[in-house]
Amino acid sequence: MAPPLSRRSLLRAATLAAAVPSLSRTTPGRAEAAAAVTAAAAGVPSAWTVRPFGLEDVSLGQGVFADKRKLMLDHARGYDVNRLLQVFRANAGLSTGGAVAPGGWEGLDGEANGNLRGHYTGHFLTMLAQAYRGTKEQVFADRIGSMVGALTEVRAALRREPEVLSVAGRFGAAADQVRGSYQYVDLPAAVLGGAPAITLSVWVRPTHDANWTRVFDFGNDTSRYLYLAARNQAGAPRFAVTTSGAGGEQGLNGTAALPLNQWSHLAVTIADGTGTLYVNGTAVARNTAMSLTPAALGTLRNNWLGRSNYSADPVFAGAFEEFNVFSRALTAAEITELQSHRAADTATGRGDLASYAFDETAGGTFADASGRGLTAVLRRTWGGPSHPGFLAAYPETQFIDLESRTSSDYTKVWAPYYTAHKILRGLLDAYTATDDDRALDLASGMCDWMYSRLSKLPAATLQRMWGIFSSGEFGGIVEAICDLHTITGKAEHLALARLFDLDRLIDACAANTDILDGLHANQHIPIFTGYVRLYDETGEARYLTSARNFWDMVVPHRMYGIGGTSTAEFWKARDVIAGTLSATTAETCCAYNMLKLSRTLFFHEQDPKYMDYYERALYNQVLGSKQDKPDAEKPLVTYFIGLTPGHVRDYTPKQGTTCCEGTGMESATKYQDSVYFAKSDGSALYVNLYSPSTLTWAEKGVTVTQTTRFPQEQGSTLTFGGARASFTLRLRVPSWATAGFRVTVNGRAVPGTPKPGSYFDVSRSWRAGDTVRIAMPFRTRVEKALDDASLQTLFHGPVNLVARDAAADYLKVGLYRGAGLSGDLTSALTPVPGKPLHFRLDGTEWAPFAEGTEDPTHAYFRRTEPSVVFGGRDAGVANPAQSGGTTLLDEIWAGAPFRNKGALVARVRTTVDAWVSAGLLSRVDADKVLATAEAASYRP
Repeated sequence: MAPPLSRRSLLRAATLAAAVPSLSRTTPGRAEAAAAVTAAAAGVPSAWTVRPFGLEDVSLGQGVFADKRKLMLDHARGYDVNRLLQVFRANAGLSTGGAVAPGGWEGLDGEANGNLRGHYTGHFLTMLAQAYRGTKEQVFADRIGSMVGALTEVRAALRREPEVLSVAGRFGAAADQVRGSYQYVDLPAAVLGGAPAITLSVWVRPTHDANWTRVFDFGNDTSRYLYLAARNQAGAPRFAVTTSGAGGEQGLNGTAALPLNQWSHLAVTIADGTGTLYVNGTAVARNTAMSLTPAALGTLRNNWLGRSNYSADPVFAGAFEEFNVFSRALTAAEITELQSHRAADTATGRGDLASYAFDETAGGTFADASGRGLTAVLRRTWGGPSHPGFLAAYPETQFIDLESRTSSDYTKVWAPYYTAHKILRGLLDAYTATDDDRALDLASGMCDWMYSRLSKLPAATLQRMWGIFSSGEFGGIVEAICDLHTITGKAEHLALARLFDLDRLIDACAANTDILDGLHANQHIPIFTGYVRLYDETGEARYLTSARNFWDMVVPHRMYGIGGTSTAEFWKARDVIAGTLSATTAETCCAYNMLKLSRTLFFHEQDPKYMDYYERALYNQVLGSKQDKPDAEKPLVTYFIGLTPGHVRDYTPKQGTTCCEGTGMESATKYQDSVYFAKSDGSALYVNLYSPSTLTWAEKGVTVTQTTRFPQEQGSTLTFGGARASFTLRLRVPSWATAGFRVTVNGRAVPGTPKPGSYFDVSRSWRAGDTVRIAMPFRTRVEKALDDASLQTLFHGPVNLVARDAAADYLKVGLYRGAGLSGDLTSALTPVPGKPLHFRLDGTEWAPFAEGTEDPTHAYFRRTEPSVVFGGRDAGVANPAQSGGTTLLDEIWAGAPFRNKGALVARVRTTVDAWVSAGLLSRVDADKVLATAEAASYRP
């Protein structure tokens, strides 16, 4: 009898990988592998009629996938994960250990103020989890453990009041305010004491050069205040005091910027109408008309170190030491003495109004040594502690703002639930790979927190939120929550998944009403993968129906030849392809998510179109999105792939750490996830992709080794090992395999007629040593843009070929002159010696799109067939065209393949007769065309 399933085994089954659980940090052993696999299979949703294998069950053999994966694995091994954790630790007020945030979308200086930070860490966790499952290299498990441990500490810190981060100061200890912590020191209202004369003295070590960060700011609002900014608009310190807002400020401006990461002493004195600003003991500004003093301000409500009364101003980043407030103006000599001694060690002594040494090493309060007992408190600008379960690299503020937001503004709110999804998915994948219960606890806590927020909101509010472009984007969070629900069984988790229903979208797609025009593509694709999982959990048909119909609205109606979709991140009208080509087509995330949706739909309905699409997008866009060179710092993955003439791919897009680089890291560590599937009852094995790999089917005790150089090789060989087992081998016959698909078992041909775009079954009792050989000759063909038949892209079998040419205009290409009876256009291409799948055509080299180079390429070209030519013979007749762009040769060759020359000539005869009748061709020219077709010789 099989032992009880672990929670991780259940998750693995639910997340598309029923497999033997890995050895883990917390679980010392597992029962017999076969029993565990059989039990895990039971955790697959009952709606699935096929199930996938785990990444640990399928190993990659030598080839393009292994080569690309190696580059990404090297990046996964080498990148400093403390850089990813920096934004989380900073948000929690923890030490970052000097780590520098990755920058780009993962840094406060990146796009939209870094409002998406944290998402990349989730992607990285998923990459590490997939890498560990696929290779079993301990380094990946160790890195997962380090990150999960750090995130556990972060969540705990967010749940408590902030605590001082003590660092070395100018004289002793100092209080550090990490940038991104949003922390400040709150002083009692009596700190200024209503003094008619005053000195404020402080040591600071700024770590960031943002303008208008406050060293201190005492005020009620933006009308009555007194502040010292580390930098004004010119980058120098500024002191100001006012009782009538910014226009009434009496100020003092420094002359030079404070150096970063160095201690500087600042002091301001006011007495008898004169104010003086000192920097490092030198008077840098004096105002003899400064009539305002603390006495004029009265008692102030907000008395802060590091925070401004202007909410848009940044919080001070850096360290404080020795803040003293005196009820008189110190002399220049006294200010000078403070440069080399603590105030307590000078003749002047500590401030009599307030004195904080900041030498505390724990807790969140700072003692006042003035004798007035004005204890200061460390606080966060957003309040706190955070609610139970909350985990992010920024405060809860974006989530709160979204609930009342009616329009998109990603500088304020940038897809907080999207970022939550990436973190949640990474944690679930970490748990699946390593059985680290801390990861599961973090993931479950996040969903508990989300449910506590969203379940209190009216349905109308949720519909408004999810319908907002960008700000309301939530990625694949529904899928992740459903996967979590399979482990926890908590009703609240399933209820949470349903709170993300976007009814307008679901209902329209369920009714097969295409409303995609104008929608942000990648905001919506992963939604449907989640809805399919909701169907699995609830049985509600509208979820599955809407996803199926949605897929059909994208493929082929908004799909480019490489399998990608979207232009400038959005969809346009149905069947507009040529009209959307630009430098910002085919966002890489879209291809990643379309692959996930395709395989998830296939689990319910084994329509070969889903795996045909999977092959197209994987072998072309996804492979081609990864640059073919190593880099420890960057994953080198595209964001957009421009399909305009002469486009050069950008593998370091935007400012870095983008969504597409994140999904690119994931794609490159799971290339094997859909090569093989099994019938849920174990009666069949699906071979979906032709890729060098070895499957270990533990349930059957069988191994299947696929040996191939596909797509350089036009076929593949499967060799069986292990125990004897009876099942049906289901071989995918690609839709492009129109030149034949031949199968032999142990050298004997298998009877039957494989049909392109189907599966071909071979049923038998398999034994070790059995060998299946598949041959599928490639043909060269074109695919036409749906809205412009003359704009085309070239394929050789599954391989999209692109012209390497820097020209900024579409290349003009003719292909019919050597077309064979099959319609194959291969004869127009001349192979390049020593470079597989490289060809020359009219002097231009054509290469696989999948090659990750920086060559300028043409994915689309302008088809130009100026004259009628058959088998190299020119009829001397211009090739006429219909109003829609279809030419005479197009219509003739649309009848291919032809079983023999006579069938082609018959097609020519009926076509030219029809064109003569339509007034598109003269009888004389029609006769020339027919005579040339009869006289020409053709390849098969």
